[in-house]
Amino acid sequence: MMTIVFQLARALVPDSFMSLEKILQDKKPTILQGWFEAILETYPTDTRRFLKNKKDRFKNPVAHEISQGMEGIFDQVISGGSPDEISPFLERVVKVRAVQDFTPSKALAFIFELKSLVRAALAANLKEPQIHEDLLSLERKIDELGLLSLDLYMKCREKIYELRVNEVKNRVGRLLERANMICGIPEREGDPEVCTTDNLT
Repeated sequence: MMTIVFQLARALVPDSFMSLEKILQDKKPTILQGWFEAILETYPTDTRRFLKNKKDRFKNPVAHEISQGMEGIFDQVISGGSPDEISPFLERVVKVRAVQDFTPSKALAFIFELKSLVRAALAANLKEPQIHEDLLSLERKIDELGLLSLDLYMKCREKIYELRVNEVKNRVGRLLERANMICGIPEREGDPEVCTTDNLT
């Protein structure tokens, strides 16, 4: 049943959009390589070299997450995927960017790099009216992804801050426990305190 529905949906898509999707699928390796390199440019030279040379998920999980996320985003965007379908792939890249020392604008600029790469790939076809119109629609979708990525980024940052606050609380809690063990805190008001700081260092 789902196959029939899918075929009917595809039949309703204009041939021009299908040709746009076909062009971009044919040029997918070039676009993804350019997109990955655009992200690499935001890192220091040594980090860039490491990320570029290793994409093994075990030896270099950061590069693997970025490249897999970008490929998923690309496939979903050009095939008309919904935000819910794109979100898991977008989150893979955003999570990596959120834990690194970037401003929000720099962390998320990679989304908009896709627009220029797609335009470059379609340079020979832009004079076709329908291709141009479908490209504008695609670019609007990428802009919407920019807003979605901001929501995901803020959630990631909030989680990071929460983890850091909990870590500080745990450290302070352990120090207070040690202090209470070393300094005999009186059970009743007026009882003398027995305290030594010898073991607090």
